[in-house]
Amino acid sequence: MVESTKNATLTVDGQSFELPIYSPTAGPDVIDIRKLYASTGMFTFDPGFTSTAACESNITFIDGGKGELLHRGYPIDQLAAESHYLEVCYLLLYGELPSATELEDFESRVTKHTMVHEQMHNFFRGFRRDAHPMATMVGVVGAMSAFYHDSTDITDPWQREVAAIRMIAKLPTIAAMAYKYSIGQPFVYPRNDLDYAANFLHMCFAVPAENYEVNPILARAMDRIFTLHADHEQNASTSTVRLAGSSGANPFACIAAGIACLWGPAHGGANQACLEMLQEIGTVDRIPEFIARAKDKNDPFRLMGFGHRVYKNFDPRATVMKQSADEVLELLGVDDNPILQVAKELEKAALDDPYFAEKKLFPNVDFYSGIILEAMGFPTSMFTPIFALSRTVGWIAQWKEMIGDPALKIGRPRQLYTGETFRDYVDVEDR
Repeated sequence: MVESTKNATLTVDGQSFELPIYSPTAGPDVIDIRKLYASTGMFTFDPGFTSTAACESNITFIDGGKGELLHRGYPIDQLAAESHYLEVCYLLLYGELPSATELEDFESRVTKHTMVHEQMHNFFRGFRRDAHPMATMVGVVGAMSAFYHDSTDITDPWQREVAAIRMIAKLPTIAAMAYKYSIGQPFVYPRNDLDYAANFLHMCFAVPAENYEVNPILARAMDRIFTLHADHEQNASTSTVRLAGSSGANPFACIAAGIACLWGPAHGGANQACLEMLQEIGTVDRIPEFIARAKDKNDPFRLMGFGHRVYKNFDPRATVMKQSADEVLELLGVDDNPILQVAKELEKAALDDPYFAEKKLFPNVDFYSGIILEAMGFPTSMFTPIFALSRTVGWIAQWKEMIGDPALKIGRPRQLYTGETFRDYVDVEDR
């Protein structure tokens, strides 16, 4: 914990209380209210915890005003352009970029854990064929603790490490199996001669009847999607993982909880909502109609994939993702896909419209990632599972940091109670 350099004074009914103020390495100062209840008998009220720092962390920093996203101090646009996903995984987990030897060892450890326990195939077959892949992933990842009990002791640093490697390695396999199961195709085993992103694409699109060669442009685009979604500070799913972990739950259960939270349409479903919006627009000639609706305050329609709750000026991830989207669309073309035609024309129309510039409704990472995944041939039901496997390393890094925090306490939010006060029970005959 950083040292307190000044205090805030809270005055209640003429009585003053001193609260320490901490200055982070980046971001606004933080008032320490941990002793507020003991000193004053009062709590703070902060729905959504939007003004509350729930933990101390040195992993990821976001400055929404500047459009800045840093992983261990490195800007996301540099990492996405110059690095690759497993190197970013190493950075998030261990705090520094790896040497060549360290990276080779890390990649080898991940690669050797890509297969799942063979009995897990039977577990998949217990789900209905039409189950959403996210529902399947929540169940299967939670069940990993039943298959890998040699890495569930959170007090053992080695078991924590093994669990981390296993989940980073196996989540692409599990996500691909969920996809294959949903479309009635046989599971495709991982291939250790392929890199992380290419292996995932191979498991999703290969079939036993013929060879499937992964295009390097598509593999690079997928790797960037993984990288750009790897961590995003204390968002809802990350906070869920931390809250679950604060009780001492095993790491597989914690990550399953994060996946369940990510499934919510207000969180991980943004790129799926973007594609559904493009499908609603349907054809290029209807774009002016929908742009007019987006400008109408009385119309509930909103342009999905534009603007961002945190980033107020631009999404730093979107620039790199746009480059990948352009490369993928040039490779695969848009002529035969009306949805992609709408996406390209909508992007141009919005960027050229002063209204959207004034409102800072810029295309965000969800807009471009949705375009890429659609072009690759993924159904919208797979968008959030891909988000989940990308974010797994961030969840694990945050979980490991929390477990090692000497100030760790089980999460216990308070409430502003507005219900009935004490009243005596009345027998049913007298009511």
